[in-house]
Amino acid sequence: MCELFAMSSCTPVAITYSLDEFSKNGSKLRHNRDGWGIALARDRDAFLIKEPKPAKDSPWVQFIAAHPLETTLAIAHVRYATQGQHTMENTHPFRRVLGRRTHLFAHNGTLKGIEENVDLGDMSFIPIGDTDSELVFCTLLSRLKPYYQDSDTPSMDTRFNVFRKLCEEMKPLGSSNFLYYDGEVLFVHAHKRICEENGQQVGPKPPGMHIKKCWTCTYQKEVSCPGLKIDLPDQQTVLVASVPLDDEAWEALDEGTVLALKDGKICKRGRTHLTITGQ
Repeated sequence: MCELFAMSSCTPVAITYSLDEFSKNGSKLRHNRDGWGIALARDRDAFLIKEPKPAKDSPWVQFIAAHPLETTLAIAHVRYATQGQHTMENTHPFRRVLGRRTHLFAHNGTLKGIEENVDLGDMSFIPIGDTDSELVFCTLLSRLKPYYQDSDTPSMDTRFNVFRKLCEEMKPLGSSNFLYYDGEVLFVHAHKRICEENGQQVGPKPPGMHIKKCWTCTYQKEVSCPGLKIDLPDQQTVLVASVPLDDEAWEALDEGTVLALKDGKICKRGRTHLTITGQ
């Protein structure tokens, strides 16, 4: 089973990350065997490292764990493959360019029959690999592309609605936990996931994602758990993860929750089957 993590902050924070240890937070049985990746946003671009092999064998993972990296936006993914070979092109996060910005995407879940059941329309973006996850990403960008004119970025409402609509279409096909960063805003869709109970796999079932708003606990100067440490000065920082990473103030997101996060704040919150509301 895959594990997702994302962070959004109003100013750069220092983060150290051991994906080998982090992956054990969500799975004792099948952790971390098929690949890993982490992306750190820098202005309009992003620093991306990923490998299609276990994190425990990687000197890159040791480097990331030992050297704090400052960023306002991070997305990480530990892969348990259900579709596609163990190759670089099938390893998350995925990256493309649209509107002169780097866009990032990671997914937890399996979507069956996406080619037959979803209107792929005019595919301006073509997958490099053969995963359902990358196909969703390319479909999303292809639907967003008409709204990008003369390098202008469409409104957040427009981007939110395109993302929400695609999430609604994906839900009947399987677990659809998505992290999507468009160079400015982090969009999140929480659905359901396979989990472990008493040493057995069960589900998929909600919650698929959890969120922690760190400005509500400013007395906590860092988040620290096996494999992850984030310094938290007095500022707004939001964390999103497949499972809670510590015992401090995590909220389980209801099935179908859609969020837009920017600079450590929840800018918009809605549901895939309800009227969208701002926050």
